[in-house]
Amino acid sequence: MYQEIQHFKADFFKALAHPLRIRILEVLVDGDKTVNEIQTILGSEGSAVSQQLAVLRNKNVVHGIKDGTSVTYSLTDPLIKDLLIVAKQIFDNHLVNAISMLEYIKNQ
Repeated sequence: MYQEIQHFKADFFKALAHPLRIRILEVLVDGDKTVNEIQTILGSEGSAVSQQLAVLRNKNVVHGIKDGTSVTYSLTDPLIKDLLIVAKQIFDNHLVNAISMLEYIKNQ
């Protein structure tokens, strides 16, 4: 069982391991969006957004609902928002540590 959880986590983080996928998730945190809306917000090509949405959909991170010719995407789990917030906090902590180190070196 523990090994299955580790594999799930690894697959989940692989699904997040692309800057455009992270940007897509950050957009979806604010609510459901169509592919065209996501493209417009991100200023990205349709094929690139669609390709990354397919990866996220295949890993069950987002799901899409087809309505006529458009597909509306949403997060599969609202906790993804919390994960993105924690990732930003970790980044901020690393940045603070790097700035502190640079200030220390500068003052030596």
